[in-house]
Amino acid sequence: MDLGQTFANFQNLAMTAIAAATNAAELEQVRIEFLGKKQGKLKDLQTVLGQVPAEQRPEVGKRFNEIKDVVTQAWEERQQLLNRPKVAATAIDLTLPGIRPATGKLHPLTQTINEFQEIMSRFGFEVEDGPEIEDEWHNFVALNIPDDHPARDPLDNFYLATAAVAGGGPRLLRSQTSTIQIRVMENRKPPVRIVSIGRVYRPDEIDDTHHLMFHQMEGLMVGPDVTMASLKTVLRLFAAAYLGEDVHVRFRPSFFPFTEPSVEFDVQRGDGWLELGGAGMVDPNVLKAVGYNPDEVSGFAFGLGIARFCMMRHDIKNIRHFYSNDLRFLQQF
Repeated sequence: MDLGQTFANFQNLAMTAIAAATNAAELEQVRIEFLGKKQGKLKDLQTVLGQVPAEQRPEVGKRFNEIKDVVTQAWEERQQLLNRPKVAATAIDLTLPGIRPATGKLHPLTQTINEFQEIMSRFGFEVEDGPEIEDEWHNFVALNIPDDHPARDPLDNFYLATAAVAGGGPRLLRSQTSTIQIRVMENRKPPVRIVSIGRVYRPDEIDDTHHLMFHQMEGLMVGPDVTMASLKTVLRLFAAAYLGEDVHVRFRPSFFPFTEPSVEFDVQRGDGWLELGGAGMVDPNVLKAVGYNPDEVSGFAFGLGIARFCMMRHDIKNIRHFYSNDLRFLQQF
């Protein structure tokens, strides 16, 4: 008798029967048939072992035990699998491909601010920051805005109801980032080439293109040979860098207390024009307020609405979308 073949046949038949069992009752019948101690195929193999010559019994016995262990382990694993609780039809199917969790993104306005900073740094402008709570000197007086100017109306500003710092007068949320320009010029001699970017606050009525809190980038360049041509060149190049080379811009005469002459900066949008900010040559009174000599240096300044540029690029019709926290909108960027 070929014991090697007999052992192999036993193992193959047992493993096939174990895998084919679909419930506990069928598996128990497999155990009785192959592994039963009183009757079964394993018992038959033990009987055959008694006929093996004495010198071969250690090796044959070892092979017998190995096959017995393999079949027994397979039967126990199958028993554990069949005894597991049935998974509800509504449960998670662990065999399905994994779903990648949503990853966070920068807010579209933050993305725009970062790009603004990158563009202006290529033009040689430094980025400066400053406080959002300001005094009247930096927000109005040093910018040549007189006491009777409408921009200083308490109803057009967010004045704080807290006590003023000793000798500093009332405090308010800044209405423009020009305050940073004043702070820089007070502590730095010309030439100056900076942009100031941040939130500003004005109690405007909220509509499609206005909000009571918005983001602004203001630029300032002061030196011995700064002209209106310099200003127009910088703004044209900036608009082309952000909105594309085919963008159409225009400059309209205007008035601001801190610039003279002053212009409005518009970009063509469809069949009309969208105002994106104001600009002009720095008024001599502003230069004097910070200790500069207007006979020696001149400068230009501009202020641009960051949200409006973002709206232009992405064809967004309503500024409210930026502040609504609607993921359907934000996930598009």
